[in-house]
Amino acid sequence: FEARRSFFMSSSTNVSLGYPAVLGVSAALTVVYQLTFFIVAFACTFDKLTDFAGGTNFLVLALLSFFVGDNRAESRPLLLTVLVAIWSLRLALFLLIRILMWGEDRRFDETRTNFWKFLAFWVAQMIWVFTVTLPVQLTNGGAGNTAPVGANALDIVGIAMFAAGLVLEAWADQTKLNFKKSPEARGKWCTAGPWAWSRHPNYAGEIALWFGVFLVSLRGFVQENVRWNVYVIAALSPIFVAVLLLFGSGMPLLEASANRKFGVDTNYLDYRRRTSPIIPLPPAVYANLPTFLKSTLLCEWNMYAPKDEEQSLSAQPAA
Repeated sequence: FEARRSFFMSSSTNVSLGYPAVLGVSAALTVVYQLTFFIVAFACTFDKLTDFAGGTNFLVLALLSFFVGDNRAESRPLLLTVLVAIWSLRLALFLLIRILMWGEDRRFDETRTNFWKFLAFWVAQMIWVFTVTLPVQLTNGGAGNTAPVGANALDIVGIAMFAAGLVLEAWADQTKLNFKKSPEARGKWCTAGPWAWSRHPNYAGEIALWFGVFLVSLRGFVQENVRWNVYVIAALSPIFVAVLLLFGSGMPLLEASANRKFGVDTNYLDYRRRTSPIIPLPPAVYANLPTFLKSTLLCEWNMYAPKDEEQSLSAQPAA
């Protein structure tokens, strides 16, 4: 990191903002960035750049906070900026390629021509981007940034979680995209690759990687003994991701959709029984775990189950 640190020290601007100012500038830029894309999308009834706008906004905030923040190009801000940039570019390009293949995003069939409903999505995207990038904004703004990245538990675990989460998310995304392109996929659910061990491996990867980013930032906070409110603000990032995917627009909607489509298929119900909702586990292991363990530690909650699984089973026609 020393060579990169010297480069950035010699090429960065003279602007140096503390983390309160960095948060303010980042919030303002996020609003402007998303509203700009919203105006184009609504005026042209065009949703091909919707997710791209969200993904690239992460990159914009990471770079902005790095170059204007009070970080003196230390190794920790540089590492966090690079991690977020890698994830952002990967996700944004993947989502752009996917929507170009699909042609349109069915999520917006009932909202793309309704100003207020469509705007609500973009406001939610603003909140998502700003909240999830809080650890890198805080570190780049001077909170715990001088603690060098090293061989300590928080850094090692954090970087490992990010790397594993990124690989899992990318693998799951690409596997499912390849599956959906296949003619044999019609009327079926994906069980290839990581989808054989988890019903939502992409979400498992995303939650893991943002907890990893938080742990890397946390090491800097601990070493420099920053104020307690910094810890709380930074922790909002992985908590927000987990809550959103577990209880909000992630798993509940997808599980409900799958239950409606395949709820009378005994093969699907068997897949549900032996496949972990999110944490990847071998099917043979998961299927034989106690129900109590599944419901307490592995997120197998009633909110994801078919409304009447017994009725679904009885409705399956005999072979």
